[in-house]
Amino acid sequence: MNAHPRPSGQSRAVPVVVVVISVLVMAMCTVGAQGPLAVILPPVIVGSAVAAAVWAVRRSRTDRTAYESRLTAWAASEAVLAERLRIARDLHDIVSHGLGLITVRAAATRHLPKPAEVAAALTDIEDASRHATAELRRMLTVLREPSTASRRAPVDNLDDLPGIVHGASLTGLRTRLTVEPLGPVSQGVQVAVCKTVREALSNAARYAGPTDVRVRVYRDDAYVVATVADAGPSDDGWLASPGAGHGLAGLRERVGSLGGTLSAEHVDGGFRLTARIRDEAA
Repeated sequence: MNAHPRPSGQSRAVPVVVVVISVLVMAMCTVGAQGPLAVILPPVIVGSAVAAAVWAVRRSRTDRTAYESRLTAWAASEAVLAERLRIARDLHDIVSHGLGLITVRAAATRHLPKPAEVAAALTDIEDASRHATAELRRMLTVLREPSTASRRAPVDNLDDLPGIVHGASLTGLRTRLTVEPLGPVSQGVQVAVCKTVREALSNAARYAGPTDVRVRVYRDDAYVVATVADAGPSDDGWLASPGAGHGLAGLRERVGSLGGTLSAEHVDGGFRLTARIRDEAA
């Protein structure tokens, strides 16, 4: 989304010249072919036209220089905005998915009856905390050192889906993953599918707690479809831990940029998130 509209490069010099010449021609037509003005006006018209043309060329060059300056400033502003949005998405992944996992796992630990299960939960919390800390340090390094700006986290692909689902199961979710034959899938679509699954699982853990979740990825003609459906809270005493609300907005923007759609709906007491993304590789 653009913060400011793209500058216009249209010059006003040409319309001005057209108006001036039109007025002079109309004056010539009014005077007619007889009289002293009929002798004087033609040279005046020619001279005025030449002067207007010279002025128009100079004005067009000035306008062009000013336009290029505005366009450069606009492009720089858009680049800064795009970078801020990328950083915001990365931070959201770290805070919402990483630290959110810690919050949900810690809350679920209260309901574990056996010491061994509590110990396993604490181990999961420790691992998630270490991973989130490492990701935050990586992000700070990128922000502090421009030369490392291109070194971001590895790009997600469909092979990461089992790991994403397994990570969500550490929060207590009972997950089931089904990936049907897809054929070639473009990199951008793979990233969007992984982001969709990760965001949906994170929201399920936050709002529903330990519950059943089904993840399905399949092809529908020219579209790759990812659906994540949870069964809703299985524990009446579960207290939801809402996030900031930016995850779905950013995900909808990402999916939309690929020519896809994102739908979220309550179904049978649970929640279902569906992304339909046009696959250019198909």
